[in-house]
Amino acid sequence: MLSGWQYRLRSVGGVAVITALAVAVANSVVVHALLTRLPVVGRLAVDAPMGAELVFEMATTVVIVTGAFLPLYKPRPRRILDTVALTQKRVLVAVLTLAAIGYFDYTYRLPRATLIAVTPLLLVMLPAWFVWIRRRPNGDAERAIIVGDDPDAIDKLAADVEIPFIGYLCPTSAFLSNRSSKPVAAVADGGAQLSGLGRLGGLSRIEDVLVEYDVDTAVLAFEHTDRAEFFGALDACYEHGVDVLVHRDHADRVLTADTDMGTLVSVDVEPWDIQDHMLKRGFDVMFSVVGLVVLSPVICGIALAIKLDDGGPILYSQERTAVFGETFEVFKFRTMVPEGESVEPVADEVNDRITRVGRVLRQTHLDEIPQLWSILVGNMSVVGPRAVWTEEESLLEAQEQSWRKRWFVKPGLTGLAQVNGAKSTDPEEKLRFDLQYVKHQSFTYDLKLVVRQIWKVGLDVVAVLR
Repeated sequence: MLSGWQYRLRSVGGVAVITALAVAVANSVVVHALLTRLPVVGRLAVDAPMGAELVFEMATTVVIVTGAFLPLYKPRPRRILDTVALTQKRVLVAVLTLAAIGYFDYTYRLPRATLIAVTPLLLVMLPAWFVWIRRRPNGDAERAIIVGDDPDAIDKLAADVEIPFIGYLCPTSAFLSNRSSKPVAAVADGGAQLSGLGRLGGLSRIEDVLVEYDVDTAVLAFEHTDRAEFFGALDACYEHGVDVLVHRDHADRVLTADTDMGTLVSVDVEPWDIQDHMLKRGFDVMFSVVGLVVLSPVICGIALAIKLDDGGPILYSQERTAVFGETFEVFKFRTMVPEGESVEPVADEVNDRITRVGRVLRQTHLDEIPQLWSILVGNMSVVGPRAVWTEEESLLEAQEQSWRKRWFVKPGLTGLAQVNGAKSTDPEEKLRFDLQYVKHQSFTYDLKLVVRQIWKVGLDVVAVLR
């Protein structure tokens, strides 16, 4: 498969040329003659455009289709069926956009008859093009590397797994540590051999190596899967469309796509499609803006109540864990006495540090309102697993080994665990709901959870007022 800018240029150029060719064919005399013989469609047939009109019509179609294929221009290895499905999905997006243009007073909009003729051509030609440019020349075998910080684990994987590795990435410091039984000779100049594999560099070169060697698969061999290096490698592999495998011993700590586990299991890090991302992000922005504006009187009232209660600060901030272990500051209305937060999860019913106003805010969930700002700036989403206090992560992970699977999704203001009342005091139940959401997440699912949460908040407010 081509990689880097070569792939991008060929994919963009191919889409533009094929689209222009499809418009030219669709406007040919022969095709228009055939369209006139079809029932219903024959009534839409018009004379084929000529000269400047044809050029402008072709240019419009090329721009729309080329833009619709933007997510596919990045070199991301995919199975053939995935490539065909994703390409045809982008064709339908482009066709719907072109059809929408027809409702406007646009001089050179694509005629409906031409649009009907172009659609099947693009549904066949563009998937074929993307399958062709992703092929391996001369039947090249799969390209795989091992990435990790444990030389012994790398050596063992290279010897035990029947994958044709082209090399490995490992920091020099790993060979110098006491945990490694491998010799340190020639490490500095990249000559260290493990089971016959050459060292391609340290972890900092992962992105260069993925592109330079056109890597399909990366096997991660880290001593600990809860470190920044592991999630950094995972993120780099995702960005370059590289499949990721880990040893089955680490399957409980990552999202896996395999039901039957061998020595290695696939890590499932594929996010939502680009238009789903845009739809979700657009909803997040709209929800947070509307919420901050509509609730502004409530915000002012809560701020005044907190000040009158004990004179302390209105807000407090915490460092919370986000996607792939990154951290951010989250703000909430203060519900406890200053400096009263505890690392150990404590149930509200037995927590004597909660203030009078704070107890009402917690019962009605109104203390969460400032998190709308975190949603607006993109640190959180409306729906997702609860953003956990960074210092609380180690405690929860100690109780549930699968806890870090939640790191694969942006944290949310509400979620399946929140609407079902699961809390960090019961990490097993909370994790079960969070992982259920991760596996079934979709925009419609998010909307259902938002409606359930709003209804739940309304009931809680009514209960407190009574």
